[in-house]
Amino acid sequence: MTEISKKTLDLAAEAESALKERFAEIDRIAYLGTSRVMRAFREERVSDSCFAGTSGYGYDDKGREVLDAVWSRVFGTEAALVRHNFVNGSHALSTALFGLLRPGDTLLSVAGKPYDTLDSVIGIDNEGNPAPNGDGSLADFGVGFDMIDLCGGLLDVDGICRRIEEDKSVKVVYVQRSKGYLNRRTLTPAEISALTEAIHKVRDNVYVVVDNCYGEFTCESEPRADLLVGSLIKNPGGGMAQTGGYIAGTARAVELASYRLTTVGTGGEVGATLGQNKNMFMGLFYAPHTTAEALKTAHLAAYIFEKMGYEAYPSWSEPRADIIQTVVTHSADKLCAFCRGIQAGSPVDSYVEPQPWAMPGYSDKVIMAAGCFVQGASVELSADGPLRDPYTVFFQGGLTYEAGKYGILTAAEYVSE
Repeated sequence: MTEISKKTLDLAAEAESALKERFAEIDRIAYLGTSRVMRAFREERVSDSCFAGTSGYGYDDKGREVLDAVWSRVFGTEAALVRHNFVNGSHALSTALFGLLRPGDTLLSVAGKPYDTLDSVIGIDNEGNPAPNGDGSLADFGVGFDMIDLCGGLLDVDGICRRIEEDKSVKVVYVQRSKGYLNRRTLTPAEISALTEAIHKVRDNVYVVVDNCYGEFTCESEPRADLLVGSLIKNPGGGMAQTGGYIAGTARAVELASYRLTTVGTGGEVGATLGQNKNMFMGLFYAPHTTAEALKTAHLAAYIFEKMGYEAYPSWSEPRADIIQTVVTHSADKLCAFCRGIQAGSPVDSYVEPQPWAMPGYSDKVIMAAGCFVQGASVELSADGPLRDPYTVFFQGGLTYEAGKYGILTAAEYVSE
C-alpha cells in the first residue's frame, strides 16, 4: 500500500480551499433535492408498512405502489416503475426501448453513439453501423437506428426537429445525458427539457427517452422527457439499494415499458418485492446527499490531477450535470495505475489489483476498479476506462467525501510512482 505523501496532502488542502464556493453550491442543490424527497415522502404517506416485502405474484404490494408514486413526484413525472428486478441501467434502458419501439420504427440517438453496453441491444457495431446479431436485438425485429452527433458539444435541436418532421419512422429520440465512454460534455436538464418541448411541437407521437444515469440530483431539477431511465446502484439508490433500476415518465410510456418488464396486461401491477422496499426508500432518502459527496470528490479529483499536469474534464471550477470525472492519461500504464490506486483506496477488496479484461458488452478491453459494498455500484468509489486512445479514465462516486478524498489521493500516489 502506497502511503500518501505530504506533498499530496498539501495539494489536497490547497484544492479544498479553492473549492469552498463550489462545495457550498453543491450543498445548496443537495438541500433542494432533499426537500423534494421529503415532501414526496410526506405527500405519499410513507410509513413502516411500506417496508414489508411480498412474495409470489406481489399483488397489492403497498410499498411498491407507494415507492412508484414517490419516485414520480420527486422526478416530476406522471408515473414511475421502480424495481429491484432491473439488473442494471442497461436492462432498464433495453426494457424502455423494446416497450416503445415496433418493427419499422427508427431509434434516433441525438447525442452521438449510445453507451457501449447498448450496442448489442440496438444491433449496431462500435461505430454505430447496423449489425443485426440474431440474438433478439432491436435490429433483428426490424427497428432501424440512426444518430446525430452533438454540434460543439450541444444538441442540434433544429437538425433533430427537421429529421423527425421529414422521417415519420422516427419513433424514439434517444438522449444520453452523460458522456459514457466519450470525451464530451454532459447535457444539462435544461437542454434536454428544451429539446423535448421542441420535438413535441413538431410531432407529438415521438417519445423522448433519456438515459439519466449519473445525472440524478446533480442539478436543481431533472430533465423533462417521455421517459427518464436509470440505475439504483448509481445516484438515486443513495448507496443503499442492493440492485435495481427505474423508468419514470408519462403514464402511457411507463405502462408500455412495464409490459416489457412483465407481461402485457399485468405490467407494473405485479412483482414481489422480496424485502427490498426499505433499501430503495432509504436509498432515495440518502440520494441527494450521497450525490453531493460524489460531486465534491469529482471536483477534488479534477483539481488535483490538473495540478499534476493531466487533462481533467470537467475542470475543477466548472459546474457539472453528472458525477463523472474524466482524466486523460495518454497512457495505458497510467490509466491502469489510476484504477489500481482507486482500488487500493477503497473499503472493500483494497488488496486486489485490477487488470484489463474483455468485459461482456464492451468493444475494447476495460479495466475497472470498484472496491464497493454493492458489486458494480458506481455511486460508490469507482474508476474504469477502455484501453483505447487517448486512455481516458472515467472516475465517479464516493459514498462519503472523506472516503472519496482518500481514494483520490491514493490514486494520485499510484500515478506518480
